Amino acid sequence: MCGIFAYSGEPTNASQLILKGLKNLEYRGYDSWGIAVKKGNSIYLEKHVGKISNAQIKKVVSKVGIGHTRWATHGGITIKNAHPHLDCTQKIAVVHNGIVENFEEIKKRLIKQKHRFVSETDTEVIAHMIEDKIRSGKSIENATYLTFKELRGLNAIIVFYPEKNTFLAIKNSSPLIIGKGKRGFFIASDITAIIEHVNQVYYLKDNELVVIKDKDAYLLEVKKHKKIKIKFTKPQISVDDVGLGKYPNYMIKEINEQPKVIFNIAKNYKQNIKKIANKIRKSYGTYFIGCGTAYFAGLSGTYLFSKIAKRHVNSAVGSEFVYLIDFIKKESLVLALSQSGETIDIISSIKKVKEKGAYVTAITNVAGSTLYRMADDKLLLNAGPEKCVLATKSFTAKIAVLYLIAHTLNGSYDKAVENLIKVTKEIKKIIKNKKIKKIAQKIVNKRHIYILGRGVSYPTALESALKIKEVSYIHAEGFPAGELKHGVIALINKGTPVIVYNPTDETYDDTLSSAHEVKSRGAYVIGIGSKPNKIYDEFIHVDDCKNANIIPNVVIAQLLGYYLAIEKGLDPDKPRNLAKSVTVK
Repeated sequence: MCGIFAYSGEPTNASQLILKGLKNLEYRGYDSWGIAVKKGNSIYLEKHVGKISNAQIKKVVSKVGIGHTRWATHGGITIKNAHPHLDCTQKIAVVHNGIVENFEEIKKRLIKQKHRFVSETDTEVIAHMIEDKIRSGKSIENATYLTFKELRGLNAIIVFYPEKNTFLAIKNSSPLIIGKGKRGFFIASDITAIIEHVNQVYYLKDNELVVIKDKDAYLLEVKKHKKIKIKFTKPQISVDDVGLGKYPNYMIKEINEQPKVIFNIAKNYKQNIKKIANKIRKSYGTYFIGCGTAYFAGLSGTYLFSKIAKRHVNSAVGSEFVYLIDFIKKESLVLALSQSGETIDIISSIKKVKEKGAYVTAITNVAGSTLYRMADDKLLLNAGPEKCVLATKSFTAKIAVLYLIAHTLNGSYDKAVENLIKVTKEIKKIIKNKKIKKIAQKIVNKRHIYILGRGVSYPTALESALKIKEVSYIHAEGFPAGELKHGVIALINKGTPVIVYNPTDETYDDTLSSAHEVKSRGAYVIGIGSKPNKIYDEFIHVDDCKNANIIPNVVIAQLLGYYLAIEKGLDPDKPRNLAKSVTVK
């Protein structure tokens, strides 16, 4: 959460350059935003509240500056609380991602020392701490490093010191990427913000201090004041990967990219899949962990592994797993699922897992991310940048990977590949199905939507509900169909939309009975499966893809959520209160 962007290089229209970078990072937070650039020997500061998609800013020619787009944690959504934040002398500007857990005690100390605070944020203490240390004789490098070491929590900061055309960056868990290009050096929270400007990148490691001054950039070993050359590498994405192309927004673009992503996994992942399967065979307990959509992928994996591989796998919410690790042993295997590889609740749990000595495999979409670097082994989804806040293609890519692993354990990898190829064809048909949009138009004014499924269709129902409520703000809940009689049916009244996932597997008859139960209470029943029935008010046909049904089924929910948002005039890429990479607890 929160987006950081910085530039140092040739004199240019720095304010516009930084603003454009922030627009590319807006999915990480869009409560407020601001820039700070060098103007003469002082700081030109401009801050605003709200989204920056169509914002304009004063032209300021400079060769160095920073920017930030905020997802609010400490302090309300106001201009004063927007980043960057300045010290009392207004010679230092700071942008920050994370939470300073001990900011209140630091702030009290600084107030006693006559520092003047203008915001409610935890971030502002960083600028005043650095000011204090410089005043006591420390260099800007030492002051930044010592300040960062005092901060509790998982943070990333950039400190801008215009008098020396310098900015410094340091992080703990929260991501920062250094980019090098013809115009100079860039830093951002996500490579997508700088890819058009750079041809080399470096993923900053925890507690490394990078110093960028004019056209020079290096890591600094503070205690020895030793400069270390940065080992840049070529980026693994291109400018073409991050554009909208022919699509009006990223959500529908990324939904449409799913057949290509799944086809690539089906055709090219055999060796990687076999490696993970062999590790699972040898492990003493296997655990899937993820947050939000990634957790539902892991939960789906537990059903797939049980049904296909006849193997028990535990799944857990990433933020809760840290409280469940007492039974982890050195022989255990933890598969961590995360699109960004920066999800703070996953990172925190994996740190504890590593302390236990267990083996960690990361399934992520971002090479060089924190999770990618922490893991003993890793598998990249190669789904391409996912800029919509809602996860779509990264979810189905994870399911495809887990599906192949389960079949590999069962000795039926080739059969799984055939089914996934069929899935890609089915998704293409679903995307063209006009009935989904028509259903959205019929239910757009409903306050509640309920989704039922059994077996592997239960986590499908959970993920479907998440997609709908995230993007349309309509209350949606997924339930095991068998739980209806245990309380849920009290929520059903005349006209309530109830989506029923009913593939022709072992759950079919029981789920059909659940459809009859809600229908008898007046529900508007939307059936999804390969076998129609008169009990459904609406039916969306999906060819039977066997145990891979979860993938095309969930695409229907993605599209339904998308069309609901469009009907309501909402931005599907940037839902309120949400941000893409959850890097704060």
